[in-house]
Amino acid sequence: MSWSEKTILVTGGTGSFGKKFTEIVLKELRPKKLIIFSRDELKQHEMQVGGFDDPSIRYFIGDVRDVDRLRRAMNGVDIVVHAAALKQVPACEYNPIEAVATNIDGAKNVIEAALDCGVTKVLALSTDKAVNPTNLYGATKLVAEKLFVQANAYSGEGPTRFSCVRYGNVVGSRGSVVPLFMRQRQQGTVTVTDPRMTRFWITLDQGVQFVIRCLARMQGGEVFVPKIPTTDILAVVEAIAPDCQVREIGIRPGEKLHEVLISEDEARHTVELDDLFVIQPAHPWWFTGNWKDGRALDEGFRYASDTNPEKLDVEQLAALIEGE
Repeated sequence: MSWSEKTILVTGGTGSFGKKFTEIVLKELRPKKLIIFSRDELKQHEMQVGGFDDPSIRYFIGDVRDVDRLRRAMNGVDIVVHAAALKQVPACEYNPIEAVATNIDGAKNVIEAALDCGVTKVLALSTDKAVNPTNLYGATKLVAEKLFVQANAYSGEGPTRFSCVRYGNVVGSRGSVVPLFMRQRQQGTVTVTDPRMTRFWITLDQGVQFVIRCLARMQGGEVFVPKIPTTDILAVVEAIAPDCQVREIGIRPGEKLHEVLISEDEARHTVELDDLFVIQPAHPWWFTGNWKDGRALDEGFRYASDTNPEKLDVEQLAALIEGE
């Protein structure tokens, strides 16, 4: 795929992922045009004056809730990366209809606009919280995943193909515990909801590089899951605030002790490659994907943060956080 001839649009382009994606894509791929689609003019202005002023960048103000604006923005676009979402768990619980409007209706609108405009590839970002969801955010992302996978049936023999990537907590992103612990260490006490908690971890840089690799490999209908490490929450505390007291405040509503990236049921139609897993569509009416280089998973396989053999120790975690 020749990136220099491609026009790329990223929704939620002023967010943590969007800015890192823009930085890496401009540096390494040099596309013909990169469209930043987001609803906040101030964030777009700050991004532009903050160094993101390359001649290939276009800033589009718009909301994924507005399908007409998406159609206008996707005119002539080859690739869409859908990163826009309401992602704060408590905010989604308190404003459930807003979460549905952005995360589900917004996904539908991206699909409709991409089909209407003849976009070639659409890759949507998902989360481990979409697996067996216990909160509204996870539930909306599960529905969004299903919409993007099955949208390939609407495309039929048309040019547009849809896939998803699904990964865990992003180190240092908006809502991460890392900046929270960094603030709390100044007071000498760090709060954790439950000391038994484990999570998958990935850096922004790794997440962007994974998306780029999946864009090149996607055939339509896959959910791509990277092989990433996990860590215990107390290891995160020790890496950031080793001299602080730890106060347990109790698990929050909708929060899990451990996260899952691939469930036992999904494992039956998942294949493993050296660096990732590919969850193939369960209802593949259109699917012509060929993943014969992948290995079938063992019966009962489950990719979960508490049983993942790849774990980060305190030193590795500290280096990861420092790198971000």
